[in-house]
Amino acid sequence: MTNTENASIGALLDRYLIGLDEGRLDDDWIRSLFTPDACVEFPHKAHEGIDGMADFHRSALAAFAATQHLGSSVLVERTGDRATLKANLITTHLHKPDNVPTVGPMFTSGTAAVGEARLTEAGWRLQRLTIRSIWQTGNPPPRS
Repeated sequence: MTNTENASIGALLDRYLIGLDEGRLDDDWIRSLFTPDACVEFPHKAHEGIDGMADFHRSALAAFAATQHLGSSVLVERTGDRATLKANLITTHLHKPDNVPTVGPMFTSGTAAVGEARLTEAGWRLQRLTIRSIWQTGNPPPRS
């Protein structure tokens, strides 16, 4: 695999994280990143299928005034029209003023992102993305 192919697949995760932070949580953003049968798993929630995925992300981030997702380099391993990707993330979430828990306005976590991508007619798209929490400080939002 060439460096360009690696970069193209790894850029899916970069575009995803930047989209979260910039609030690009609409259907066009989702379709530019995911296959129709995609699955996204967060530590306490999951969603399968592209339908409703933008709403899932808006709901997951509704308690926060802002987020910042910082990712490591993305490790990509490709076999034909499939690829796996892995990265480490530091995610900082700023609670909305009316949702500030007793510990403080920030919730920060170290997470591992693991994904599977597939080459489609539209280019590389994520088929599965799992975000697993390794550590955290502060209070996460209440589970809905």
